Amino acid sequence: MLNIVLFGPPGAGKGTQSQKLIARYNLVHLSTGDLLRAQITQGTELGLRAKRLMDEGLLVPDEVVIGMIDSALQANKQAAGFIFDGFPRTVPQAQSLDELLAQHNTNVSCMVALEVAEEELVKRLLERGKTSGRPDDQNEEKIRKRVTVYNTETAQVAGYYAQQNKFHALNGIGAIEDIFGQICRIIDQHQPATPESSRQATDEVKA
Repeated sequence: MLNIVLFGPPGAGKGTQSQKLIARYNLVHLSTGDLLRAQITQGTELGLRAKRLMDEGLLVPDEVVIGMIDSALQANKQAAGFIFDGFPRTVPQAQSLDELLAQHNTNVSCMVALEVAEEELVKRLLERGKTSGRPDDQNEEKIRKRVTVYNTETAQVAGYYAQQNKFHALNGIGAIEDIFGQICRIIDQHQPATPESSRQATDEVKA
């Protein structure tokens, strides 16, 4: 099973690249933001609690997110793999994800981080805020707070995956297709071997 953690600050382009990766590798997209916003739309107690935190650019409690991811894994047992978008955001979350995936007899294949300077992130998010309808995309102070949260807490996860030789950083500024190509080359290095891929490799050697 191919499980990818797509990483980067808000506005780095994770959503755009996620959709392209899903199509190429037939993955199930697990975006904690989307899962939470679905709860908000439904007006559940969890959704209302999450909305207050998200509007301030703060993180939702780990146990809530892990529970949602566990449910998603159980609902997609036949999936070829998953792409984790926006999670894990802290080292404890990364550890919890490893434990959860182990229970499902799989693990994180690799982590790809898109790196973008803060001023470019602010510019992108303010522009996105004109159509997204999200309050945290329309306020520069809240945007910078989200970036600060990422830099002080979330970026530490990079070190966690680096210790497992699974961390890869890429420049998130450039043509979408160019960035996508770089991500694919990284993923292909970590993709689990299958009978089909083994035969293909053998054929390529013979050729």
